[in-house]
Amino acid sequence: MRERAFRLSLLAMILALATGDAAILAPRSSATGQRAQRPHKAHQVPAADGAFLLPRIHRARHETWRWQELMGVRLTRSTQAAEHVRSAAYRRRIWHLWQQRAKRAAYQAHHPPLLKSWLCIHRYEGAWTDPNSPYFGGLQMDIGFQRIYGRDLLLRKGTADHWTPLEQIWVAERAYRSGRGFYPWPSTARYCGLI
Repeated sequence: MRERAFRLSLLAMILALATGDAAILAPRSSATGQRAQRPHKAHQVPAADGAFLLPRIHRARHETWRWQELMGVRLTRSTQAAEHVRSAAYRRRIWHLWQQRAKRAAYQAHHPPLLKSWLCIHRYEGAWTDPNSPYFGGLQMDIGFQRIYGRDLLLRKGTADHWTPLEQIWVAERAYRSGRGFYPWPSTARYCGLI
């Protein structure tokens, strides 16, 4: 009987070596007779090159650029150095840098410079989801206006009644910055004391 048990355990070891299953070869705990457990994946030490940080860098960079595109400002340049430098410390610094940029861009996007003026104009215009042609959305933008100042949103989401209020405000902000001022809304801008 002992000889058979010895042969089976020897066969299991050979099989474990052939398949690479180290769990079979793990020592047994003397108190319980059970195998010592492998460390849980979450407790394993991350790769020394910080490869796990690359997706985080990419997400933070994408988020930064998304807000910057909405505001119509120049996108922050990226050297792509994090992909080439294999230092985990360097990649962590780059990740934190892009996180800070994303937070700053999100804050700026949620606080347009002329927000109160746009909300005043909106008060006298339609609902943010107003689908009635020829003027759409809360700032009553016609198709030509949307093509010029919100082309990306028009192609991606349709007319202004499908955009968020923040997107509508930033499209109006682009028109304002282009030199048109508040004149596309002559009556309501006068009510608000803007022209």
